[in-house]
Amino acid sequence: MYIPKYYKVTNDEEVWDFVQKNSFGTIVTVKQGKPIATHLPLGIKKHGEEYYLTGHMAYGNPQWKTFENSDDVLVMFQGPNAYISSSWYSHENVPTWNYQAVHMYGKASIVEKNELIDELTGMLEKYELYRENAVLWDKLSPELLENELKGIVGFKIKVGEIQAAYKLSQNRNEKDYMNIIDKLKYEGNPNSIQVAKQMEKILKKRRDN
Repeated sequence: MYIPKYYKVTNDEEVWDFVQKNSFGTIVTVKQGKPIATHLPLGIKKHGEEYYLTGHMAYGNPQWKTFENSDDVLVMFQGPNAYISSSWYSHENVPTWNYQAVHMYGKASIVEKNELIDELTGMLEKYELYRENAVLWDKLSPELLENELKGIVGFKIKVGEIQAAYKLSQNRNEKDYMNIIDKLKYEGNPNSIQVAKQMEKILKKRRDN
């Protein structure tokens, strides 16, 4: 991923927090010379100093069969994004787009049944635990679970290289920066509002430093 210096994120803790909050990722591999992709919710596991992305996909999805022969798979995570009009600047310029994105490269491998169950249990807890009548692993019938397990393949990806970009108008002066935030809030759509909130976090860090 091309990342100009203004937008590069090097804080690992910040990157992993972003992935945890934006965990619906895209896995890209190559099959017979053609890129293929799957969109999936992914988990995070840490063993010692090593990080792993965990997940599962349908047995009928041919992508898992590419893992064995792939030196690296690419996993992409994306946060909020919004159009930035150059009419919001105090000088003539061109429009652009603000966004947050993380790319991770790593070696993928298929996991055994016990690890798959652990991954599924953790995912249910993450997305169900706070809900009324939470659907958790131990509340589902063994018959249903065994049947479902036959239709999926679990995997983990040992994360190697990480590329993270927060393109949030960091190259603009404070007057224009504040105006962009105000205009994004005025737009009223959820993506624009989320981008404005992320920009406010950056502004607070600037002022604190």
